[in-house]
This record gives sequence, C-alpha cells and structure tokens, in this order.
Amino acid sequence: MKRLAAVVALLGIAAASACSSSGNTNKSASGGGSAVYTTIDGTKPGIDPNGPANPFAPKGNSFSGYNAMKLAWAKNHLTDPNQFYPGIAESWEVAPDNSSITIRLQPDNKWSDGKPVTAEDVKLSLAIAYTQGSTAFALQPGAAGAAAEVTVVDDKTVKVTQDMSNPSQTFARGVLDTAVVPAHVWSSVLPADIWDKIKAARGTDAAAEAARTEITELGKKIIAHNPGKDVSAGPYVLERVNPSAALLKKNPNFYNAANVAPDAVQLLNYTGNEQVWNYLKAGKLDSAPFVAVPADTMAQIKQTPGNVVVKGYSPVAVGLAFNQSKKPYDNVHVRRGLAYLINRAEVQKIASPEGGLPAVTTTGIHQKAAAEWLGAELNNLEPYAHDVAKAEAEFKAAGLTKKDGKWTLPDGKPWKVSMHAPAGFSDWLAAQENIKSQLIDNGVDAEVVTTADFPLYQTEMAEGKYDTGFWLIALGPAPYNIFQRIYGSANGWTNIAGKVTHNAPGKNGNWMGSAEEIEVEGLGKVNPGELTAKLNSVGAEEQKDLMLQLAKVANADLPVVQMWDYVNTQFQNHSRFTGFPGDDHDLLRQPHGVWIQLGMIKKKA
Repeated sequence: MKRLAAVVALLGIAAASACSSSGNTNKSASGGGSAVYTTIDGTKPGIDPNGPANPFAPKGNSFSGYNAMKLAWAKNHLTDPNQFYPGIAESWEVAPDNSSITIRLQPDNKWSDGKPVTAEDVKLSLAIAYTQGSTAFALQPGAAGAAAEVTVVDDKTVKVTQDMSNPSQTFARGVLDTAVVPAHVWSSVLPADIWDKIKAARGTDAAAEAARTEITELGKKIIAHNPGKDVSAGPYVLERVNPSAALLKKNPNFYNAANVAPDAVQLLNYTGNEQVWNYLKAGKLDSAPFVAVPADTMAQIKQTPGNVVVKGYSPVAVGLAFNQSKKPYDNVHVRRGLAYLINRAEVQKIASPEGGLPAVTTTGIHQKAAAEWLGAELNNLEPYAHDVAKAEAEFKAAGLTKKDGKWTLPDGKPWKVSMHAPAGFSDWLAAQENIKSQLIDNGVDAEVVTTADFPLYQTEMAEGKYDTGFWLIALGPAPYNIFQRIYGSANGWTNIAGKVTHNAPGKNGNWMGSAEEIEVEGLGKVNPGELTAKLNSVGAEEQKDLMLQLAKVANADLPVVQMWDYVNTQFQNHSRFTGFPGDDHDLLRQPHGVWIQLGMIKKKA
C-alpha cells in the first residue's frame, strides 16, 4: 500500500486495530438496522482523528468521493484524458478551439447544511486551486494549460478561459478535476482581493513575483485550515472519527440522494498492506482499492465468502532508470545489455504476481495504451527478450570485459550495479532482489540499497545520488504526462511559456542525464524533450505520430528499462451490496464513493 500511495501521489492512494464496530454487519455503528458500506480510503493510510474536514490537508478527514466533491470524475480512458462523469457539475461544454470550458452545476444540489451549491462556491474553489498550484491554475507565467479568467455567468454556470499563448489539450481535465468547497465556510480564508492578486501574479515583473510568493504562502494557510464542522455537497457527511475508523452518514441534500443506497460509510484505518489483507480475509470490506498481494494471501482472500477480485487498466508502469552521468550507464550498449539480461517475466512474477504484467518491451507507454497509440508499429520495436548472448554482445560493444566469469569496466575496474528502492515498497524490493540474483548469476555484480522512506528516495534520486533506481513511468492517459516522466525535468528538459530548454546533468533536477539530441534509426537526430512538449498542444492525429516517434526513441536509447505494467487489481464483496463495476470498467480507478453517488451500488435484497 505504501508503494500505491506513491502512485496515487503522481496521478493526481493502522497501527490501531479496528474496534468491534469495524466489522461490516450491515448495521450502523451507532446501532439500528441501516446498511453500512465498509471500505478503506486508498489515499489516506493512517486516519488522524484530529484531522480537519479539509480536502487540501494531507491528513484531513475529507474523503474524496464521499464527503469531498470535485466538479467531475475522470473516466479511466486509454488515450483521452478529457472524459468525465458528472460531479458538482451536471454538464460542461468545451469550446471548439479548446479556449474555454463552460460548466453547468447540478440544479438541485445543496450543501449538507441546506444552502444551495452555487457558481460562487466554484469560483472561490478555483481561487483556492491557484494557491495549490493545480494543473489548470498554475501561476507561473506562460504555464501550459493555465486558466486565464474565471467568470460567473449565472448562479449555476461558470466559464473558465484558457491562456491561449501556451494552450494545452488537457485544459478541460485540469479544470474539471478541481475540488469544490462551500464559499460561506471558506471565504474567510481568502483575502477580499484574491482575484486582483491572481491577476497580478501572471506578470513577469517584481510585483508579480511578490504576488506569487504571497499566494504560495496563502496555499500553506489553506492546507492548515480547520473549517470546523464538515459541510459536504457529497453523498455523505462526516459524523465522527476515531483511531479505528471514520463514520460518514448519508447527506439528504445530495443531488442524487434518492439513488444513494448505503445509509452510512465506514472507512477503516490501516497503515500497511498486511492490515488490509486481514480485513479482506475476514470479509470486513465491501470493497478495497488496489493493494499489492502475494499469491498465497490472494488465495486466502478469494476463499472468503462473497469476495470477488476485479481487474482493470492502471496507467502506470515501473522501470529501472539509469543515471547516465555515472559510468557505465552513459553507454547505450550497457543499458541495452541489461535490458537483454534481465528476465522481466521472472521479475514480475516475483514482485507483482497479481498486480502487473511483464513489459512487452520499453516504449514509455503502458502496453495496453501502447496498442492503441502505436498499433502494428508496436510489433516492430525491439522487444529485448531475455537473451544472454545478446546481452554479452552489447557489453562487449561497450568495451566491458569478462574476466574469471565477472564483467569489468573498460578500465579494468570492478563493475557493480547498485539499485535503490524505498523501505516498505515490498514489490520494488522483491523485484530488485530478483534482478540482483539474475545479474550475479550472469557475472554482473549487483546490490540493493534500501532508502528510509519514499520522500527521501525522491529527494536523493533528484540529487543524482543513485546509479539506478525504480521510476514510475507511463502515467496516462494524457500523452504529455506519459512522456514527461522520461523526457521532462528529471531528464533535463523544462517547458516554460512554450519554450523548451535543456539543463546539463546535475542541474535543476536533471538526474537522468540523457543527451539533448539522440540519433535513432529511421528518425535521424531528434530532441525528445521538444517532441514531448509538442504533445501538450497538438491535435489527436499529430499526437499519434509524436507518440510513435517518442516510443521509438525510448526503445532505442533506453533511459529506463520498462519492467512491468501495473494492473489495477481491486477487491469487492458481493454479500451485502450489488451493482459493482466489473473488470475494465472506466470507474475502477475512482474512489468507491463515486460508484455510490452515481447510483451504481444497491443494497442486496
């Protein structure tokens, strides 16, 4: 689950044991015969009883899809990032040139205190989004896809325009993915002149810089804010929380309350995978989002009456990434040799038997989405199938030599592949231990170094302290987001106001250290950072051509070796409720409260 939390952090997922009310007996935790839906929040391990009902607070008791609402809920589409289900917004219209989005709110929605949800609530929430640096509400001058103006058209309609000096195809997604809070509760946190400050911050002079600094500081204040009693426009409102669980009761003012079947939701506390496994084996959870599960535990979970395992597309993959400023990883033949030497199917079977698929090759794209983007061209890429002879040929082409069964560097010094992973990431550590064994068996010395936690891992990786490490890639569905993971800031390219520049290795976060231009057979010399930046603004057909070019670059140059592509393996128990989304449903990656609020989940007769 700790590894999943890292995935959740990139896409936009308890020490105390659950009390007796944590078991789902279809009775409310406060007594009576009401139907209680029990699950966990995949983004909040470790419930904090003292956390505020604040959707912007990392440890807050505002749970997305349950008592916290967004304008809309993204569909898990393979290639189109702008498909959504309704949320606070009933409908929306995007201008043909993508210059604006007009949002119409649910006509009858009210906050849990009875006040109507209005366009002013949305406008204030968008102002908060600027303080949080949200995708469509970046203050950096010229930021791609940034909102330029927010206009209240009427009480139930808001229009948001895009800064067309550097437009983005994902502008609508950035707007619709915004959390909405009640203005009558939150307006005191923002200064009366907030929109003047936002306008000033878009400039390039000293006054603009001062305004941006002020808004950034305001963002910290908002994260720390405690609004007091929960006021929700979602299907539920927070009733109480303790170290074991949060209990949310049905909000009768929710726009679709008539179709919200569970009378209450109980979100159980957990701190790691094992506790979730125990909940599932005991049949306590009506559903659970992805959690890494070993094969023997999965068998036990499946034996529990009512438990069902559901799988769907998860737009993320893990790759072994190289720091090319460190030898011998600056030599493409070394990277190719390792790609041939490592048996990816074996790695995936050991590390993520239920939650992954061995990568068919390295493209930078999840294989399921790659089939859509690349079509038959996917079969023309080098698969790097496990082949020791090819690996040795590549090592020799790099000038490595094998002496007494051990590969050494061109200068005769010993070569040890040092891999890093954060503690608690059980699948990553298991994978690297397996890779280590494979390498040692074939004459390449190797080690696995554990870092204390994920934040430290991220910091030290960005500082270029590691030779190699695992790196999450293929973060779809937006094509720009997919390739900026390997041809973005971590590899030297920055995109400011539509102008792409390349930083030298070790500068401004460039720890991968690829060359600015790369020679690729059939393409000639290309700048992959510039190609990636174009993905943000061109139409669908041009995107498809760029995706193919970038896949060819990644496949030939191997800044990472793609190990496995994740599968979204989730859990449901059909004993108490029905109507769950099945395999490959486009709502599987949304909080399960979204299933409930859309009226999918029904009480079992």
